[in-house]
Amino acid sequence: MRRLGGWLLAAALTLVALPAFADLRLVLKDSGLNPAQRQATQTLLDEAMQALPPRFIHNLDREVHISWSTDMPANAYGQAAGPYQLYLNTRLLASLTEGSAATEQTGRPHGTVRRELLATVLHELTHVYDRARLWPADQRALIVRCARQHATLGKVGLADECRGQTERRFTLSDDPRLLDLAGWQQYVGRRGEREQHNGQMVRSPDTYELTSPLEFVAVNMEYFLLDPAYACRRPALYAWYKQQFGWAPPNQQACPSFYPYLNAGNDFAREPLGKLDPERVYEVDYLLAEANQNLMSRWGHSMLRLVICKPGRPRGPDCRLDLDQHLVLSYRAFVGDVQLSSWDGLTGAYPSRLFVLPLGQVIDEYTKTELRSLASVPLKLDRQEIDDLVRHAAEMHWSYDGDYYFLSNNCAVETLKLLRSGTYNPQLNGLDSILPNGLLEVLKGRGLADTSVLDDPKRALRLGYRFDSYRDRYQAMFGVLKKQLPIPQNTVEDWLQQPAQQRRQWFAQADLRTSAALLLLEQASLRRELLLAQDEVKQRYLSAREQKDGRVSKATGTLQAILANSGFLSRPAELLGSDGYGLPQADEWKRLEAQSSERQKRLKRLTGDLDGEVRALLEPERAAEITAVEDNLKQVSTHLRALHKAAGGLELP
Repeated sequence: MRRLGGWLLAAALTLVALPAFADLRLVLKDSGLNPAQRQATQTLLDEAMQALPPRFIHNLDREVHISWSTDMPANAYGQAAGPYQLYLNTRLLASLTEGSAATEQTGRPHGTVRRELLATVLHELTHVYDRARLWPADQRALIVRCARQHATLGKVGLADECRGQTERRFTLSDDPRLLDLAGWQQYVGRRGEREQHNGQMVRSPDTYELTSPLEFVAVNMEYFLLDPAYACRRPALYAWYKQQFGWAPPNQQACPSFYPYLNAGNDFAREPLGKLDPERVYEVDYLLAEANQNLMSRWGHSMLRLVICKPGRPRGPDCRLDLDQHLVLSYRAFVGDVQLSSWDGLTGAYPSRLFVLPLGQVIDEYTKTELRSLASVPLKLDRQEIDDLVRHAAEMHWSYDGDYYFLSNNCAVETLKLLRSGTYNPQLNGLDSILPNGLLEVLKGRGLADTSVLDDPKRALRLGYRFDSYRDRYQAMFGVLKKQLPIPQNTVEDWLQQPAQQRRQWFAQADLRTSAALLLLEQASLRRELLLAQDEVKQRYLSAREQKDGRVSKATGTLQAILANSGFLSRPAELLGSDGYGLPQADEWKRLEAQSSERQKRLKRLTGDLDGEVRALLEPERAAEITAVEDNLKQVSTHLRALHKAAGGLELP
């Protein structure tokens, strides 16, 4: 803790001689103004004073001088000069005086010229307040008392016991909570540093807010004071301003009880626009997809699971059974090309976006397709923290478009930042982890993750705390085959690597139980072949860029159309263009429904077209193998139905 020099003592002593202002005073410097201009300007300033919080006016006990100036860019409305001087653009004085400023539209966020002038006054006063809070009124007497005492003692600095009265307090734009919410979050892995890039650039009321925390505070103060819908559009920031000033503007718009979101699931026949009600969220789990050998998956994948109760069910443990209601918050790199490049993932070429996915799809994606287990560990959050986290996640879904860096801004880092900013739990401060499995360990170490639910594997599976990889299930089914049939293979991998026609020779010898096992394994084989085909198509696509293969070009066009049309599922704000800001409101809902429904229908049509086109791209051997596996599925299904019927069971569909 450094000592404050003699200049601070002198400044403190000077306060004794200054006149004491009870509150903020806006003083119009009206030299050269006619009576009508003075009246119009004073009315504007009076309206600004009426809009300000009482605590703001009381703490900022200063005179701020207001003048009109001709020395200003034509497109500027006003600017501050020095600590207590505010200039307005003379170009706007005539329209303000005659009244046309109240109806003249600007194309800027606040609408009319007069509204923009009012917002400018509030904006610049916020800058004055933001800087002036170093010497709040309620600390002045203590500072003067300390200064007098040290003058009597003949000391240059201030005594240790008085330092707490004179140290710099957080200004608005330096408040850690504000910085988290505004998008200048703690840099994971560099304790004490803040990120320089702000990814919360989408659905902004005025992109000027992104230039610095100082401007962010001032821009949002305009909307906090002037927009009745601010509490609904930016609820977390509204709550922060309200807490700062112990006050909220009157006539606030009533907000809906839910937050809109777009479900990024792959069921394109489903309506994507959904309503997320925080009251129905029972718990939040840290959802970890365990690692595999792929480069991008070697340390797992971090997600959050929202345990949502079905409509009408009271919040409680039974909500964990409502799996079809649960949603997953997953930060992923949005790849706008067919080829996923590891280098691009390292260098931030892909945007990082918050996907909202159905739990069932996530389970299938990892356990069946990637053969990775999932662990779902409850986080120890109180009710307020859960509500705040859900709210912040909804805001990030609509506003965030960051950069994905495999080593520094990956899924674990993004998830940690969401938890930290959403809950404001002090246990998360100073917590660093860039690895998904490491993040679970540090959450456990801080007492925030209850990993005891995984101690009993059978119970964990039964209650949905764990979802096992289908690899173990496939191996168990293979064990059924080994008991019944004299097959030479020893592992399920060896069995599936055989050509489909070689596996077919055993179908007729299988009993009812063995046929059921064969059916499951053939389904696994088809998924495996489709994954291999997907990689093959990527390679053909890359080579076609140079060879101008017409067949590939046709499928490439369809693939790129799918990517272009699916981007809205991770960046839903693009459906609304530049209109509005923050969370969409009622007047935007119908447009969202129409736009998202149309995009979804287009995706369904495109994916249908792609199926046939991609088949034409495959090497003949791959295409033949897929066809053979599909034939195997039909034969096993027919054989299984016949055995079931012969055993006296009901005929299977």
